[in-house]
Amino acid sequence: MATNAKKKRQINPALLARGGMDIPFLCLVLALLTIGLTMMFSASYTYCYYNFGDSLYYFKRQFVFAIVGLVAMFVASKFKVEIYKVAATPLLAVSYLLLVVVLFVTPPSGFEEFHRWITIPGITTFQPSEIAKLAIILYLAMHIGEHYKGINSSEIMKVGNYRMPVRTYCFLLYVAIVGVACVLVYLENHVSGTLLIFALGLMMMWFAGFDYKIFVIGIVLVVAAAIIVVLNPEILPAHAQPRILAWIDKDYDPRGVRWQTNNALYAIGSGGLFGVGLGNSKQKQLYVSEPQNDFIFSIVCEELGIIGAAIIIILFVLLVWRGFYIAIHTKDKFASLLAMGLSFQVGLQASLNIAVVTDVLPNTGISLPFFSYGGTSLMMLLFEMGLILGISRTANIKRS
Repeated sequence: MATNAKKKRQINPALLARGGMDIPFLCLVLALLTIGLTMMFSASYTYCYYNFGDSLYYFKRQFVFAIVGLVAMFVASKFKVEIYKVAATPLLAVSYLLLVVVLFVTPPSGFEEFHRWITIPGITTFQPSEIAKLAIILYLAMHIGEHYKGINSSEIMKVGNYRMPVRTYCFLLYVAIVGVACVLVYLENHVSGTLLIFALGLMMMWFAGFDYKIFVIGIVLVVAAAIIVVLNPEILPAHAQPRILAWIDKDYDPRGVRWQTNNALYAIGSGGLFGVGLGNSKQKQLYVSEPQNDFIFSIVCEELGIIGAAIIIILFVLLVWRGFYIAIHTKDKFASLLAMGLSFQVGLQASLNIAVVTDVLPNTGISLPFFSYGGTSLMMLLFEMGLILGISRTANIKRS
C-alpha cells in the first residue's frame, strides 16, 4: 500500500524536460541577482533605518522573495515547456480579471491616484500588470506558434459566416488582446506599464512575421503621439503632466518633480570612473528618494563608477543575447517565441529604466530587473527565467 501511494505522488516523467539546462544563461541570472541584492541593500539601508528603524527592512524581505523565486525558477525549468500552453488562455483570462478588480481596490495611503496594487493581507502586495505581461507573452507565443504558417502565407480561414486570411484574423485578435490590456493598465494611472505591454505586444507580432509596413506605420504613429504629448502634456493624467514638463525644462521645480532626477544625475557624476566604493554613496542619504526602487541604478553608478555600471549593462546584454540564442536553437515555435518574448522584456525594461535614470526619457516609474525592490516582481522575473532555462534543456546547443 505504501509503495502504491508513493507511486501516485510521483510526478509523471512525461511532463519533465530532459537534458541539461543552459549554464551560461543560469550564471548570468545568478550574477545579476547577486549583484542586484547587494546593491539593493547598499542603496536602501539608510532609508530603511530612517523610516523603519531597521537597516535590513527591505533586504530581508527581498532576500526571502529571491529564495522563493529561485525555487520557482528551478521547478519551472524542470517541466516541458509544452505544458505551459495549457495555462496560456486561463492565465490571460485571470490577468484581465485582476486588471479589472484592481481598479476597484482602495489604493495604499499616499497613492490614492494609482490603482495598481492588490494586497494579500499579512503577506504582500502585487501588481496585476506584472501578471498581464507574462500572460500576453505566453498567449501570443502559443497562438502565433499554432498559426505561424498561416500568418506567413495566403491561407484562408472561416470565422463565423465569414472567410478571411489567417494573417488578418490573427492581427486583429492580437491588437484586441494587447489593446484591452493597455486600456485597463492605463486606467490604473500606470503609463509606464501601458507602454511596456504595448511594446511587448508589438514585438511579439514582429516575431510572428507580419508585414514590416505595419510596424513602420505603428512606429510613425507612436512617434507622432509622443510629439503631441510632449507639446501638450495636459492631455496626460494629472500625475504625469509635471514629469513631462520637468523633462523638457531642466530648471522646472528643482525641489519637487526634478528633485529625484537631479540627485540621480549628481550621483552618477560623482561616481566617476571607478566609483566612491560600495556603501559609500552620499546621494542615498535621503537625497535620491527611495533609492532602492526605480532610481537604484544611480546609486550603482555612484558606488561602482562607470566601469561597474558598464559591467552590469554588459551582463544584461549578454542575458538577452543568450536568451535569443536559446530561442533560435529551439525547434518548437512556441518555445522559441516564448524565450524571445521573455528575453526582450528584460532587455526593454532595463533599457527604459537606465534611460529614465540618466534623464534620456521622462520619469516613468519603470523598475530595474533583479535590482529594484519588489518581491512579487522579482519572483515573477525568476519564474520567467526558469521558463527559458526549461526551453534550453531541449535546445540544440553544444554543451560544454
